[in-house]
Amino acid sequence: MEENKVIEGAAEQAAPEAKPAKKISNEEFNWDAFENDLDVYGMSKEDVEKKYDESLSNVQVGEVVEGTVVGITKREVIVNIGYKSEGIIPISEFRYNPELAVGEKVEVYVESAEDKKGQLVLSHKKARQLKSWDRVNQALENDEIIKGYIKCRTKGGMIVDVFGIEAFLPGSQIDVKPIRDYDMYVDKTMEFKVVKINQEFRNVVVSHKALIEEELEAQKKEIMSKLEKGQILEGTVKNITSYGVFIDLGGVDGLIHITDLSWGRVNHPEEIVKLDQKLNVVILDFDDAKKRIALGLKQLTPHPWEALDPNLKVGDVVTGKVVMMYDYGAFIEIAPGVEGLIHVSEMSWNQHLRSAQDFMKIGDEVKAVILTLDRAERKMSLGIKQLTSDPWEGIEERYPVGSRHTAKVRNFTNFGIFVEIADGIDGLIHISDLSWTKKIKHPAEITQIGANIDVVVLGIDKENRRLSLGHKQLEENPWGEFESKFPVDSIHEGTITEITDRGAVVSLGDNIEGFAPSRQLVKEDGTTAKVGETLPFKVTEFSKVTRHITLSHTRIFEDARRAEEKAAKDEKRAAADAAKASVKKINASVEKTTLGDIIGLAELKARLEEAENEKK
Repeated sequence: MEENKVIEGAAEQAAPEAKPAKKISNEEFNWDAFENDLDVYGMSKEDVEKKYDESLSNVQVGEVVEGTVVGITKREVIVNIGYKSEGIIPISEFRYNPELAVGEKVEVYVESAEDKKGQLVLSHKKARQLKSWDRVNQALENDEIIKGYIKCRTKGGMIVDVFGIEAFLPGSQIDVKPIRDYDMYVDKTMEFKVVKINQEFRNVVVSHKALIEEELEAQKKEIMSKLEKGQILEGTVKNITSYGVFIDLGGVDGLIHITDLSWGRVNHPEEIVKLDQKLNVVILDFDDAKKRIALGLKQLTPHPWEALDPNLKVGDVVTGKVVMMYDYGAFIEIAPGVEGLIHVSEMSWNQHLRSAQDFMKIGDEVKAVILTLDRAERKMSLGIKQLTSDPWEGIEERYPVGSRHTAKVRNFTNFGIFVEIADGIDGLIHISDLSWTKKIKHPAEITQIGANIDVVVLGIDKENRRLSLGHKQLEENPWGEFESKFPVDSIHEGTITEITDRGAVVSLGDNIEGFAPSRQLVKEDGTTAKVGETLPFKVTEFSKVTRHITLSHTRIFEDARRAEEKAAKDEKRAAADAAKASVKKINASVEKTTLGDIIGLAELKARLEEAENEKK
């Protein structure tokens, strides 16, 4: 290049030969210094080259050296490292440092002393990478503030170029406030602190939030020192959650709990406030140690109970909106912030308590009667069944004792059936009032829940709002007729329908049953009767009062055998008695005995003794 300039200069001097050169003298020119420099022309070519090489830096390929930025274009950065030519580096390698300026010192990696064009090949990126790990560890150790270039988004945060290393910036560490648009940070250069390094996997985590927190800590202390309960401050909505709203008070955050947003019921804070909205809040409480501040918004307005109509009283009818539902009842808002509870028992005259959702749902407008009103405690209870007449009023006239009705089966118990004659009018059929003749163990044997059943009113308990009902009373008591049909010792054919530990239930036909004890089920062959067998049974007991018939199969053949044995004994006893009478007659009539008579008497005596022995 120098030689070209010399040639070009010589050409320029040769060109204007037609014009004589204008001589200009310079009186201040140092001729002595010029004459001394003429010695270089007396040096050999090798000495000149050696002296020239000594003036240049000794560049080794693969070495990291420091250079000076001598030029910056849109695409390249020109760096002088003292070599015979300057190096050119793509400007993309300096994206992390948008403030790069001419004259700034930078580290570069020598990739090649010359390329095909004779150009020095340098890389700033490789130079950074070679020393980056040591510099990152040093930054963590010294708690340094470093610069990094945000390359792109990733799951959970951003990727940051720090000294040529890809570090992770968690989304929560970008700023102290929640980030809504992560893309706005891409391609930006920011300051960071290295907060964590995994030496094994060479992972680096950086934080920008840590820098901001240090700045805000001093502000927080100053703000906290000036806080007072009841103080009203202006803040900005920073974040909205399901349980409340975080307010930025200018360097310190406070929380408005969802219950302190409005005197009325709030389903979600978004119904009341919006992000970045400015509003006035009142300090309810604060913890200087934990830096927690409880704020209120509704406290800036009067409580709605204080503005409630003073003429409102118990018994008045009000209209409200269902704002909350529970199984036990519903809360009705009759004015913003003024609510009353309708318990499920006050929703219907029906005694069968159901869920409140069976009567209404959130958003319904309902009319209700004020049952209780406590302005001091700000509590109110309401009822809607009171808007209709009480079905138990005049119950004696509408459902007198002995009247017959059709009821709906509502529930079963072991002792009976609960039924509903009309809405709000319930009754109980005791299990003993279900049938005159059949022994019922459970009501499910004769009906089912939801079915209709005919009943007779047996009694009225107005105080407990309960009717005593019967089902068997729809028919005449058949036990008066049964008394003559099933007298004791009468024999009837019956079928065993059930066997228990105590005995067997025997069906005697005509929907009547008897009971045979276990020992009375033994048959004549010694076996025991089984379910389904039809056998003759003898009535051993009959009770009209308790409606109970006791039966026995065993007694039938046992009584027959006893009768036969008794008949045989009676016959023998009669023969013996006749023989004795004959002997007495003979003894009385014979005055003399003969040998023949003696023999005859001996034979008669023998017969009598034989008969006596048989009797014994």
